[in-house]
Amino acid sequence: MFKWMFPLGMPNWEVVGLPDISVREAKDRVRTAIKNSGFEFQSRKIVVNLAPADTKKEGSLFDLPIAIGILIDFGEVTWQNLDTTIFIGELSLDGKINKVNGVLPMCVEAKRLGIKKIVLPIENSKEAAIIEGLEVIGVTNLKQVVSYLNNEYDIKSTKANIDELFHKNKEYSCDFSDVKGQENIKRALEVAAARRT
Repeated sequence: MFKWMFPLGMPNWEVVGLPDISVREAKDRVRTAIKNSGFEFQSRKIVVNLAPADTKKEGSLFDLPIAIGILIDFGEVTWQNLDTTIFIGELSLDGKINKVNGVLPMCVEAKRLGIKKIVLPIENSKEAAIIEGLEVIGVTNLKQVVSYLNNEYDIKSTKANIDELFHKNKEYSCDFSDVKGQENIKRALEVAAARRT
């Protein structure tokens, strides 16, 4: 779970909740991405709390939710439907949202927790759309996300045809007849495949 809080005090930025180095580095990526996306980055004390505090947080996938939390507090995002939506994505310094790893298990867990909508990099949207019951919104940059959340820009949810994906993955361009030699290995693979059916 992700929380943000902007207490009074000298302008600085803290990330708490066992963040690893890539999560701590989000401060610079997020600040620069917000500025380069055309938003003013207000000078104030910022504390980002990544709960639960006893679980180590790894990876750059927290960039987008941190940026959205900050922009909500700055008044740049007016969207209110946050209880059933999650954000995943790494930010480039220019505001572009980069692909992240491990989206499918995150989507499975999100659905289990009652999440209805997920906003994530467009490169991950087909993978996430495999999970039925989730509205998947693929995005390319931070400015687009803010416009979408403020109802200034419409993004169609990504749909996946699971039967088509499985059929496509059944087509192979090579065959055992192309392999010369290696008879013992080919035999072992044939036996293993026969046992699975």
